[in-house]
Amino acid sequence: MLKVLGLGDNVCDKYLHSGYMYPGGQALNFAVYAKLLGVDASYMGVFGTDEVAKHVIATLDELKVEHSRCRQYEGENGYAVVNLVEGDRVFVTSNKGGVAKEHPIVLNCEDKCYLSGFDLIHTSNNSHFDSQLAAAAQLGVPISYDFSGQWDDPEKTAEICKYIDFGFLSCGSLPSEEVHTVCRKLHQQGCKIVVATCGSRGAILYDGIRFFTQPPELVKAIDTLGAGDSFATSFLLSFTQTKKSHTERMHTDRMFFEEAVQTALRRAASFAAKTCLINGAFGMGKKFA
Repeated sequence: MLKVLGLGDNVCDKYLHSGYMYPGGQALNFAVYAKLLGVDASYMGVFGTDEVAKHVIATLDELKVEHSRCRQYEGENGYAVVNLVEGDRVFVTSNKGGVAKEHPIVLNCEDKCYLSGFDLIHTSNNSHFDSQLAAAAQLGVPISYDFSGQWDDPEKTAEICKYIDFGFLSCGSLPSEEVHTVCRKLHQQGCKIVVATCGSRGAILYDGIRFFTQPPELVKAIDTLGAGDSFATSFLLSFTQTKKSHTERMHTDRMFFEEAVQTALRRAASFAAKTCLINGAFGMGKKFA
């Protein structure tokens, strides 16, 4: 069985229209989605000490997502304020990660030993972990990084792409040809596989040889929050499992590699569609004051 780690941000998304808050965050969503898909998944991040933090921790415990290497500091946990407009989530404001801003994770020897035991690490642009990517990459564990919409700073992407195997981009407003240009640029900077999610147009993947396209699985969305994270998680698990089971063939048999990519993309689109049928990233809502 795969063993994967979501490393970085956790929040509660506070929905103004309903008064409920839902656990989320790119790194935490990855860990939870991986657990829901039957994988041995852990989460490593920074918690505050408020009601938001208590709800996130209780959710991880309920879902049996291991989180033994997390830190906790006095103060606000990360949160975002969200509105829902015709099923699409609209972010209003956030506290930029709460205590994680002042107390980002800095890897120590015990952390590095812990990270070495995983098949894949997933982090993000909101995780305050960029300074640790070089140290994490030295461990030899594949790293996935979600840029969200923050892929337009060439100096930043050049620094990050040196250390990552997978890069995920949100490109919903960008024409397809421009998406191709961005994907090529990040690949040239070192990212081995670049995946751009483009909303209702589906997703585009570039591996340095060809572009793959994946149409969305259309549903009548209740809430699109978490759709990108669920797409990334499902793709990563499928692709990484195939690579783990057929390492040599994935490197030597191009047709087999392309079939693995296409299968992973199809599974990702299907899982992302299911995510759009529940409130929050994965449910588990609680009333907030």
